[in-house]
Amino acid sequence: MKTKISRAALTAALLASVAAPAAAEQVFNRIAAFPVAQNLPAEKDKLTPSSAEIITASEDGTMLIYSDSPLGAIGFIDITDPKAPKAAGALMMDGEPTSVAVAGKKVLAAVNTSESYVKPSGQLRVVDLATKKVEASCDLGGQPDSVSVSPDKSFAAIAIENERDEKVNDGAIPQMPAGDLVIVPLKDGAADCASIKHVTLAGLADVAGDDPEPEFVAINSLGEVALTLQENNDIVIIDGKTGTVKTRFSAGKTAVEGVDTKSDGALTFTGKLDERPREPDAVKWLDNDRFVIANEGDWKGGTRGFTIFDKTGKVLYESGSAFEQAIARIGHFPDKRAKSKGVEPEGLEAATFGGQKYFFVLAERASVVGVYKDTGAEPQLTQLLPSGISPEGAVAIPGRNLLATANEVDLGKDGGVRSHVMLYQYAEGRPTYPTLVSKDVDGKIIGWGALSGLAGDAEKDGILYAVSDSFYSMQPSIFTIDASKTPAEITNVVRVTRGGQPAQKLDLEGIALDGKGGFWLASEGDSSKLVPHALYNVDAKGEIKAEIGLPAELLAGETRFGFEGVTSVGKGDDLTLWMAVQREWKDDPKGSVKLVAYKPKTKEWSAVRYPLDKAGEGWVGLSEITAHGDYVYIVERDNQIGDKAKLKKLFRVAIADLKGAKLGGELPVVKKEDVHDFLPDLKAATNGYVVDKLEGFAFDKSGKAYAVTDNDGVDDSSGETIFFPVEMKAIN
Repeated sequence: MKTKISRAALTAALLASVAAPAAAEQVFNRIAAFPVAQNLPAEKDKLTPSSAEIITASEDGTMLIYSDSPLGAIGFIDITDPKAPKAAGALMMDGEPTSVAVAGKKVLAAVNTSESYVKPSGQLRVVDLATKKVEASCDLGGQPDSVSVSPDKSFAAIAIENERDEKVNDGAIPQMPAGDLVIVPLKDGAADCASIKHVTLAGLADVAGDDPEPEFVAINSLGEVALTLQENNDIVIIDGKTGTVKTRFSAGKTAVEGVDTKSDGALTFTGKLDERPREPDAVKWLDNDRFVIANEGDWKGGTRGFTIFDKTGKVLYESGSAFEQAIARIGHFPDKRAKSKGVEPEGLEAATFGGQKYFFVLAERASVVGVYKDTGAEPQLTQLLPSGISPEGAVAIPGRNLLATANEVDLGKDGGVRSHVMLYQYAEGRPTYPTLVSKDVDGKIIGWGALSGLAGDAEKDGILYAVSDSFYSMQPSIFTIDASKTPAEITNVVRVTRGGQPAQKLDLEGIALDGKGGFWLASEGDSSKLVPHALYNVDAKGEIKAEIGLPAELLAGETRFGFEGVTSVGKGDDLTLWMAVQREWKDDPKGSVKLVAYKPKTKEWSAVRYPLDKAGEGWVGLSEITAHGDYVYIVERDNQIGDKAKLKKLFRVAIADLKGAKLGGELPVVKKEDVHDFLPDLKAATNGYVVDKLEGFAFDKSGKAYAVTDNDGVDDSSGETIFFPVEMKAIN
């Protein structure tokens, strides 16, 4: 049994999967993103929390149904036209829906009605799809988690978790009452509540056997139920027709190598996790003999990948660190979760598309869906799909060549992105994501994220340099990007150092060539965190050779929103650096920010004022500045996401008009020209929602323009980085 995929093989497979195909091939690409807040009832405030968690589809594949625990409802999405999903309303459930499944023309919703952890209760509600009304309810005798319908529609199986209270005994189990499995006979989708069977699971697991806590359930075509007991680290196989336990076995333990295990502001994939329990969450049958589990972990374990078993308990494949490492190469590794459970594989789906069996692994914390070909032996990773924040559930609709994911995190009250359902289509073409990947160097993974500034190489077409911001405070970096490849490829990284050690207290937001093989770097600064506003000159190896602090006249009006870009104009003794200040400082008129100049030869400072456009909600500021030809080009944006985003634009100012005045006095106001609207680019790039932070823009040697977004280090972010060429309209 082969239990690992080599780094080189994984990189090659991923790059091959996103390269333009020699002949037509079938791939998955996102075609739509639906914010589930559109389903909020009219009487609810528009910022009422709502969430898509577990998702299913009508048998004709034209309606999606999802559980919405925060709202206490199940939601409906009309996907008759999958590229234009429509809100179809929400049905309040008088409880907390935890899972949904479809049987014929009925929806089965598992609803938690528990009074407390020690007094759990729940119901199975039967909803008519046509009328969207509850027709019947079955008492489940405990708190339900997952529900699944047998392929022949003769019964439903519900995992009754009776979950533990994490505040009691440090979350350790046992914590009574015990959970069990409920089997409900079905006829034409209707539940026979009077014939419910309870399958006792107590005494089976090796870990806290008297307190089984079932998590997820799946049923094969033989009517066999695979049930994960996550906290117990156990798997049970049950005959769904009789309710008889056929077998059970431990999910086992495994060690993981080549992972980042420290939440320390650095991406270092050299760590090792000693043997620990898998503690599986989701389970899906691949056929009648094999199933796959997602090893999220919940109590003591979590091994950051997935495992394929046969139903006797034999391990057929263990992913080890391969899944997490592949995610790191596309910039989606969540460093703040490194110490805990990494990318946290949680959800699964499996289906056959175009005669090929696939299974899909949902990484909750990385917000990625891994697409694997099921070969019957070692699975093949073919794609990594972008998702919303925290994919929880997925449903495949092979008859329509569709896949949908439910992404649970809703940050609407904090001004962030809402929970989304994402739709993907299986069709001829090439993958549109990722747009940027990293190449292993000397056998080591280049971890990356939070790209915030961009500059073109002076000698080679298609080569650019990017910096990462303060999210990676222990590892400030300069990345080399080869934009001639599809996707663009990070081919090298240089760490910014001071005295040979990683430089501290930097918030790199801008980069420019210094003409001597090194770079000028702009640090945004935040005095409250002892991060200075400053310029740095580094050599080709990243060593800081000069630090230029801001003058007192400028710092007198400082806020934390400092330099967001740096560029150079002129050469030799006439070299002048121009920096864009992101937002108004205390001494700026409202709606106006500074472009600040520094001349290294004379150490003189000066500035001009730049007028900001107005937008809708939130604030407007600058994200980048870069010189090209007779102009400096400036990225101006609002801080809004999705449909609220109104301003993501490129402007230019003639260099001849950049006549800076001394600081502390009146500053001249420059005239700007509208060059390019990025909103259509961001909407069309991957058919997701418009991301907030377009922060990098540059020209390569040939004059071709590129832009990149900042993914916030996958913290309260989907982790998507969009790197793309910019086709600008002609300017007279």
